[in-house]
Amino acid sequence: MSKDLMSDFLKRAYQTGRVKDVEEAFKEYNPEEEIHKGKTDFWLKEDKQSYNIYSIGDIVFVDKYYYEDGKLGKNHLFVIIEQNNLAVPIENFGMLISSKIQKLKYDANKLLEANEKNGLKVDSIVKTDMIYSIKNEQILFKIGNVDNEKIEEYKKCFFDKDKK
Repeated sequence: MSKDLMSDFLKRAYQTGRVKDVEEAFKEYNPEEEIHKGKTDFWLKEDKQSYNIYSIGDIVFVDKYYYEDGKLGKNHLFVIIEQNNLAVPIENFGMLISSKIQKLKYDANKLLEANEKNGLKVDSIVKTDMIYSIKNEQILFKIGNVDNEKIEEYKKCFFDKDKK
């Protein structure tokens, strides 16, 4: 991806060395340990809509992944915090959402309370210490979204980590 096509946020994020492919999230954070156990039916609603285009602030369920040993991994939730819409295919950049609320003790983890708008069934955390690149075809569906103020908070926390 050409650096001159990226937003200033993405350029700075890449400079930190903390932008990874979404596959890395599945290696480090096992969906089996989440409340949903990586199963999509935990999140599905009867009125589920199919989307082909996603927006900043959307909470999305990202498709299964094959681990290096060939085993099939499960699915994970992410919040889209940035996009690269100038290049094809559209690339999303997200932060992992985890139901492991006990990890709020870490500065980089921010509380995301469950509500109707975001579609979460339980209070969760957003891990703001890493950004993952997610292609549209890796997204199974959207469960909800968060306000722009939250996205800006997550971005600020991402860069605040570098100041410590």
